[in-house]
Parts: sequence; structure tokens; C-alpha cells
Amino acid sequence: MLLSSLLLIPALGALIISLWPSQLEPRQARLGSLITLSIALTLSLYLASQFDISNPGFQFAEQINWLEPLGLTYSLAVDGIALPLVIINSLLSLVSVYISGEVKRPRLYYVMLLLISSAVSGAFLAHNLMLFFIFYELELIPLYLLIAIWGGARRGYAATKFLIYTAFSGILILGAFLGLGLLSGTGSFDYDPALAQTLTMAQQTVLMGALLVGFGIKIPLVPFHTWLPDAHVEASTPVSVLLAGVLLKLGTYGILRFCVGLFPDAWLQLSPWLAWWAVVSVLYGSLAAIAQTDMKKMVAYSSVGHMGYILLAAAAATPLSILGTEMQMVSHGLISALMFLLVGIVHKKAGTRDLTILSGLMAPERGLPFVGSVMILGAMASAGIPGMVGFISEFIVFRGSFEQYAPQTLLCMVGSGLTAVYFLLMINRVFFGRLNVSLPQLGTPVDTLISGVKWRDRLPALALVLLIFAFGLQPEWMTRWMESTTTTFVSTAQQVAVQSGEKPQMNNAL
Repeated sequence: MLLSSLLLIPALGALIISLWPSQLEPRQARLGSLITLSIALTLSLYLASQFDISNPGFQFAEQINWLEPLGLTYSLAVDGIALPLVIINSLLSLVSVYISGEVKRPRLYYVMLLLISSAVSGAFLAHNLMLFFIFYELELIPLYLLIAIWGGARRGYAATKFLIYTAFSGILILGAFLGLGLLSGTGSFDYDPALAQTLTMAQQTVLMGALLVGFGIKIPLVPFHTWLPDAHVEASTPVSVLLAGVLLKLGTYGILRFCVGLFPDAWLQLSPWLAWWAVVSVLYGSLAAIAQTDMKKMVAYSSVGHMGYILLAAAAATPLSILGTEMQMVSHGLISALMFLLVGIVHKKAGTRDLTILSGLMAPERGLPFVGSVMILGAMASAGIPGMVGFISEFIVFRGSFEQYAPQTLLCMVGSGLTAVYFLLMINRVFFGRLNVSLPQLGTPVDTLISGVKWRDRLPALALVLLIFAFGLQPEWMTRWMESTTTTFVSTAQQVAVQSGEKPQMNNAL
């Protein structure tokens, strides 16, 4: 029951906090959540220690008959694709709770964070299509409430927009899963790479197209991205960390697991167009980021661009590029969480995120030199500077995709250069130059607003920086858990394509 424990512990923590008989102080609710998520993180690391890296298949399987006539079983399993994401979810959920300060209605706030952590782990571990959908939908309402209640001035608009987009995403995914179960004639929704083998190409294309759009909204890919900048701008810093670091990966995981894994024939037919779609997302996200004057909105558009790399690698569908999709998911999770964390500190200390107002915050006495120094490291990691995890993940994505789609890969590489441009613009405007002696919109001297960042507030950023450097300098610590599974994943997709009569086009040479 190790996998079930990863779901039940956060859910049980949420239940205890919500039913606690006496009034809970914010500090008590936060401490209970920290203990709960620390246990979950410890269990996920224990799971990794027991994981057989030489076994490319699913491990630690759990299955209980649930609604058998409907094809719904409580079926959990983990492989090298899901394991790193489960750990990242546990880690960043803990970080989100740790950086949460005094909040109104703390009982509800921490219950929502714990429920999201439980649901996301369940989605990554689900080995049944309908069970995945249930967990996929479970995180919708908690995140909506976190934005709508604890968000900024336009929180109602941003939360409603998020709800509408994600609800439409869920409808498409549910329709595709139901269609697959009905047309396959198996009566089961248990995950099986050969589930769509008996379907015609037209049927596969329609079902995969519905999944592609559904997960594309969640990632998000252009033109389904417009909910993300609004959600990030209005969400609190802990919610932005969780949203960018974890929740967006439900979309990329879904494309990899269900689009490529279940519909390899249709995927091969559409992959050239998908590679161009990736180019559009990368370049649009990067150029839109350059045009922003809000630090948080700039980082949000950066996420749109970097998610395009994952679609490019998935479109190429070589063993090396599929490994790159996994590494990019982990890399983006760490780097984006760090950047949103630092932007949150700037906003809290200076009272604004406006690039036209902030300047000179690198000043050692009245500025934020620690935040500036770490943000420079985060920008370097996002731009793919060697020695950091962003470089190795992007290198593997580009190297694995180049043989299949050279022009698209070269254009996506331009996105890495644009990443350096917009983050340099942000850092130069915010941290360098002459220190702004006042903030006009507040009318308060800057030295009364900016105070030093305490060590307890620096710990999450330092931990993320350590992981960014550790995986950048020694990527084998990350790839060893994934490589066997991703190689077999491509091989299995090829075999399914051959059995269905399609000529395999996937490159099987590392």
C-alpha cells in the first residue's frame, strides 16, 4: 500500500485539519500541513530507494475492483515516467506550505493545498484511465478556491477563467476516454498500450485530437494559454509555485502517457504538425515575455515557451527525446518554482512587481542582494547555461529531436536565446542601476519598505538552487530513474504501430 499511502497521507491530513474540534491558529494549521507533507516526501523518497531502475515496466502495482461493470478499478502503479513527477509534487507541495505566511481562513487554505497534493499524486500513479480522470478533476475546485479567495484584485476573473478552461479540458479528456473504451470493445479502462490497436486511423485521430487539445489547455499551449498569465498574476506566491512547478505537468504527462502511449499511429501521422505547434508556442511565449512589465507575468509567459520544448520532444518520439521530455518536466518544475518564489519575495518587500518602477534592488544596504543573486542563477538555469539542470534537459530535448525535425528544433533553440533576453531585461531593470528612492504608487520611502530576507525565508530558494546545480552537474542522478522506462516506452509504441499495420517511423537509436 505504499502508493496508496502517498495519496492518503495528504488527504488524511486535510481531513484532520478540517474536522479539528477547536479553533485552529494559522501557525498550527501550517505546522500540521508541514508535518503531513514531510511524511509524504519521505515516503516518495523511500519509494525511489526501492524502485528497480533496471525494470522498465510498472512497479508496486495495487489493484482493487471498484466499479467493475463500468470498467473502473482502483489501480495504481509507478514507472520511471511517473516517479520523478511524484517526488517533485511532494517537494513543491511542501515548499508551497512552508512559504505560506499569515492567511485568512487558514483551515480551508491548508486543506486545499493538501487535497491538491493528494490528487496530483493520484493522477501520476493512476493505472486506469477513468481513475486518472477522477484525480485530474479533483484538483480543479481546490485550485479555483485558492485563486478566488486568496488571490489579487482580479482574482474572481482569473479564477473563473481558469475554471472554464480546465473544465472544458476535462470534458474533452473524458469524452476521449469513454470513446476509447466504447470503440475498443474491451469494457475496461485499465491502461494498456494496445487498447486502441483495433481502432481505425480516423477513430484514433479523433480521440487523440480530443486528448491533445484537452491536455494542451492544461499545459498550456498557444492558443489555449490565455488563462495562465491571469491565474499566475492573481494567485498568491505559494499557489503560483504549485501551479507552475506541478500542476502544468499534468498536461505534459497526459500527452506523453496517453497520446503517445495509446495512439502511436495517429501520433506519427500528426507529429510534423505538432512539431510546428511547439515552435509557435516557444516563440510566442518568449516574445510575449519580452513585452511584459509585470515580473510575474513575464515568468508566466516563460512557462508557456518552455512547455513548447516538451511538445517538440514528444513529437520527435525518439528514446532520447522522450527522455528529454521527462528531464524538461523536472527541470522546469524546479526552475519555475524558484523564479515565482523570488518574484513573490520582491513583491512582498518592495510592494510592487512593476519593471518600470523597480530599480537598484541589488544595493547591499537597502535592497535585496540575496534575492538578486539567486534570481540571476535562476535566469541562467532557465536560459540553459551549462552546469545547471536547464542546460542538460534542453540539450537532450534538442539532440533527441534534431534528427527528426531539424528546422523546428533550430527555431525552438532560438527560444533559449530569447529566454536570456527577457530575463536579462528583468534583472537589469529590477536589480541594477540607481536605487529608486521612493515608490510613487505608495508614496513611501523605499528604505522603510525593504527589509532583509531572513534565513528561514531563504531556505526554500537555497534548496531549489542546490537541486538545480546537483542535477545539472550530475544529470545521471536524475536520468537513471527514467532511461530504462523511456527507451522501452518508445519501443512499445513502435511494436503497437507494427502490429496495427503502420510503418514505424520512430527513431530507436540512442
